[in-house]
Amino acid sequence: MARMNRPAPVEITYKNMRFLITHNPTNVTLNKFIEELKKYGVSTVVRVCEATYDSTLVVKEGIQVLIVDDWLNLLKLKFREEAGCCVAVHCVAGLGRAPVLVALALIECGMKYEDAVQFIRQKRRGAFNSKQLFYLEKYRPKMRLRFKDSNGHRNNCCIQ
Repeated sequence: MARMNRPAPVEITYKNMRFLITHNPTNVTLNKFIEELKKYGVSTVVRVCEATYDSTLVVKEGIQVLIVDDWLNLLKLKFREEAGCCVAVHCVAGLGRAPVLVALALIECGMKYEDAVQFIRQKRRGAFNSKQLFYLEKYRPKMRLRFKDSNGHRNNCCIQ
């Protein structure tokens, strides 16, 4: 079986949000994957593809493994409770679905989709295919990663 050449993990930082975009590990590469997560201080991994590894070892290391079902609510909670924490997200190669989720977070925080795409592509060359770009272009944020201050006024991104 030919070995797939996978891009190295990259960190995307915006305001108080930190993301680690990476490829999916296998049981064979899981220890190296866990080392990378620890290096970046990751406490939560969001899987955006079929399971290719036993998440039990990741959980034993104190890293929560989630699926994408509640991505934006997760971010709102995580970045409010642990400002500056790092949330890792992976799909198969870390070039499509994972960058889309990070882009959605940036867009929900007020960034224009074009800027979010360019911002991510500066570190993750080859990220996004044409369908994903079309999806992001048509995406209408509900500003779910913003909050109201004590006077009820809409404030900046909840993750400053």
